[in-house]
Amino acid sequence: MACLHDHSCEDHNCSSDWSLYQHINLPRVKALNESVAGSVKSVFKAWEHRLINSEGFLESNEDDPELLVFIPFTSDVKIKSISVVGGAGGTSPSKMRAFINREGIDFSDAQNMQPVQEWELAENLQGVLEYQTRFSRFQSVGNLTLHFPDNFGGNTTQIYYIGLRGEATQLKRDAVAKIVYEVMPNPSEHKTPNDGRGSLSHVE
Repeated sequence: MACLHDHSCEDHNCSSDWSLYQHINLPRVKALNESVAGSVKSVFKAWEHRLINSEGFLESNEDDPELLVFIPFTSDVKIKSISVVGGAGGTSPSKMRAFINREGIDFSDAQNMQPVQEWELAENLQGVLEYQTRFSRFQSVGNLTLHFPDNFGGNTTQIYYIGLRGEATQLKRDAVAKIVYEVMPNPSEHKTPNDGRGSLSHVE
């Protein structure tokens, strides 16, 4: 479900509503199939800067519109809605699929796994359209992966802004990891084998 803002943004502090920008672990944000390495980081910015493109944008490789974006947070968050500002001329993403707390997803995983939620997107060039989450499913989110499988017919997919509205908990992610480690009776018995495949969360 999508909706327009139900107020005049001139009279309302929209930037405070899109508060999760401050809780994104930006150095660890990754994307698969981006034409310029690291460009995905430029789409996360304060709401009032959503239409300012001086810092660049995320674009898929030529003739391959699919994008996969991994977004880790510095603390657990609850996500109420998502906004995506895409490019003109058919380059805006036409669908969005969300996965929660699943690190290392590649395109094959994303295509075969059941998302927590998916949306049919409209071309949202001004950033006034937001997509509501099934809020009960978006609690205690440590990381979010967004899959954009297609666009409106362009040779590439372009994304200028991704905004996340919600709230953060007070417990930081590194504190959670420390607590889990300390309560495990024997951490060496819980090692996860690495199959050598590349993943969004481990690319440096």
